[in-house]
Formats: sequence, structure tokens, C-alpha cells
Amino acid sequence: MNSVLYDVPGPKAKARNWIYTGVFLVLFALAAWWILARMAEKSQLDADKWTPFVTDSRVWTTFLIPGLLETLKAGAIAMAIALPLGALLGVGRLSDHAWVRVPVGTVVEFFRAIPVLMLMIFGSAFLVKFTPVESEVRPLYAVIIGLVLYNASVIAEIVRAGVLSLPRGQTDAAKAIGMRKGQTMFHVLIPQAVTAMLPALVSQLVVILKDTALGGSLLGLTELLAANRQISANYSNTIASLVVIALIYIAVNFALTSCASWLEGRLRKSTKSTGTVVQVAAVGDLATGRAV
Repeated sequence: MNSVLYDVPGPKAKARNWIYTGVFLVLFALAAWWILARMAEKSQLDADKWTPFVTDSRVWTTFLIPGLLETLKAGAIAMAIALPLGALLGVGRLSDHAWVRVPVGTVVEFFRAIPVLMLMIFGSAFLVKFTPVESEVRPLYAVIIGLVLYNASVIAEIVRAGVLSLPRGQTDAAKAIGMRKGQTMFHVLIPQAVTAMLPALVSQLVVILKDTALGGSLLGLTELLAANRQISANYSNTIASLVVIALIYIAVNFALTSCASWLEGRLRKSTKSTGTVVQVAAVGDLATGRAV
């Protein structure tokens, strides 16, 4: 029995897979044991380094929760701006008019090629030189500027790849009933491409949320990861605080991807019920050149 993508493994292949799985689990257990042993040698597993997260509420109310809220605020604002801006840039790259397509393509390629940290630093310098923004909120604004410029460019490529992944017949059918290019794009192509684009878009939203940590490391944004320095200074538990912060990031990003998976399921169910044809493509790979 064959699948579209691969041959279904037979008994010998299944046995090999089980062996490989067992070997991997053994190696993983040995690596985990070695890491824990090294941490124990350095007194990183002592109870006094971990109990503050359970017994001292100030760790949460003074450091972790305010840092998490700052991270969510920066990420949410950047997402709210980058998503529509990226969609507009993506549509611009698909324009039939060269005077629209070429400048938009230049902007997208320019900001997509610059590291997001450099964009944050440039944003901070711009705010210092040319705006009256106060120093207390300047790191937040600089982080948002960098995240929006970079991620809007990436989202533009995701939108372009998602629209191009649709069957050509969708455009031909829209033209056949007299729809203009703009009507075809916004009423036919983009609504269908959303389902194909959603996994890549969600991955990019997760990247936005994680990249807020860059602002804390260099610009002084009091986000979640920056709370590690304050916690370590007060409780001398750098490793423990980093582990807890990592778990918080995992929980937040898992909640984000779970909501997106639920939304994707609803969209696919709606698409099937209306008979709309959507060709799902690896738009993340097409747009960003990396797996998502």
C-alpha cells in the first residue's frame, strides 16, 4: 500500500523504526542525565534556587508577570501593524503595474535582508534624533518599529506565495464573470489563500513574540527575558529563572499555535462545506527560504 508522499513501511522497516526510536530515547535519556549531573555538581538543582518561584510571590508580581505583559504588549502591537501592512505589500508585489510592483518589491527585499536587531537599533536612533519620544517608552517603540518593518516584509512574501499557490482557474473564473483585478484579489484569491498561508503566518507571529527579547537584551525593554537579570540578582538562580522563563514562552506560544490550529480547522471545514478549492503549498518555504 502506497501513500502519495511515501511508501508505507513493511514489517522490516517498522522494526527498524522501532529500533531507531529506542536508540534515540536511550541517547536522549543519557544526555539528560549528564546535563542534570553537571547541574547538580554546580549546585544548580538545590532547592533554594527553585523554591522562590513557589514560595515568594514577589518573583511573579514584581518581575515575571510585568515582563510577560510587556512582551505581550510589544508583540500584539507589532502583529496588529505588521499583518495588514504585510498583506498590502504582498498584494502590491502581485500588481500588474510595474510602478507599483517594483518599488514595493524593493522595499520588501530591503527590509527582509536586514537583521531585525539592526532595525530595532536604527529605530531607537531615529527616535532619539528626530522625535520627542520619552526615554521611558522609547525601547518599546524601537522594538515595535524593528518588528513591523522586518515581519511585514516576510508576511508580504507569505501572502504573495499563498496567492500564487492557488489554481490558475480561480483567476480565470473571476475574469470570466467580469471581476476586476482588485475584486479578484480581495474577494476571490486572498480569502481562499488564507487557509494555505495560515501555518506560515502563525510561525511568523511566534517569531514576532520571541524577537521581543532582542529589545530587552540591547535596548533596555523590560520584557520577559530581561526579568532574568533582576531575578538572578535577587535570588542568585540564573539557570532556574531561565528555565522558568523558557517554560512561560513555551506556554504562550503553544496557546497561540493552538488557537491558530483551531482557526485553521474551522476555515478548512468552511472551505469544504462551500466547495471552494484550495491548493495548500509550503508557502513558508517559498516566502522565507526556511522551514516553518
